[in-house]
Amino acid sequence: MKERLAAGETLFGSFLSFGSPLAAEALGLAGFDWLLVDLEHGGGHESQVLGQVLGARAAGVHALARVESAERSRTTRLLDLGVEGVMCPQVSSGAAAEAWAAALHYGPAGSRGVALYNRGARYGTDPDAIENARRTTLGVAQIESPEAVEEVERIASVDGIDVVFIGPSDLTFSMGRFREFDDVEYREAVERVVTAARDAGKAAGIFLGSPERVPEAIADGFRMIGIGSDATMMMAGARAALAAARDD
Repeated sequence: MKERLAAGETLFGSFLSFGSPLAAEALGLAGFDWLLVDLEHGGGHESQVLGQVLGARAAGVHALARVESAERSRTTRLLDLGVEGVMCPQVSSGAAAEAWAAALHYGPAGSRGVALYNRGARYGTDPDAIENARRTTLGVAQIESPEAVEEVERIASVDGIDVVFIGPSDLTFSMGRFREFDDVEYREAVERVVTAARDAGKAAGIFLGSPERVPEAIADGFRMIGIGSDATMMMAGARAALAAARDD
């Protein structure tokens, strides 16, 4: 996924909040490019990550995860389980981005512990595990506050940060404009984040609650686009089916 984004592809994904390997596999088979296990807001536990990763991989899609916080051990454990990339919420400064990005990579670029018997290193059978991790590990820093927007150029320039990813609800809430996505100040923040990513040779990402805003997101320059979650899609499908049944 890191290489695809660097090559300029636009990749669509969704968040996994149920903790269900079956939901991961089903959404993967629906055609998404990537799926992200949500440990910040999702209902699943860390012990359920591996099943979801296996479900996503069985469907042939990129498997990512979002940590609850920037604590080093949370990130390194997920990488050892074999996730392809990690998203960190509330990255509000360049210094915070540097500290968290260090956990993503082995030295000398980072501080990830070298334990090459885990799933991420194919249980010791990958002779190039360290180089392959350097080449493929995707770091996604979330921009969710005015402070983060002010620091976004520095955040985007950090080695190991490959995507600066807007959380629109958190960002607009912290700006005092909750979900006012057409607000001028929010739109200025969007432009600044996308520009910072482009100038740093990185990708910009965003979460969308529904697909209606996808054309706008693409026009803005976003290339890692999240659309809803397993929960929102199940609810939308169920409500639409029930509404159609009652109309009949």
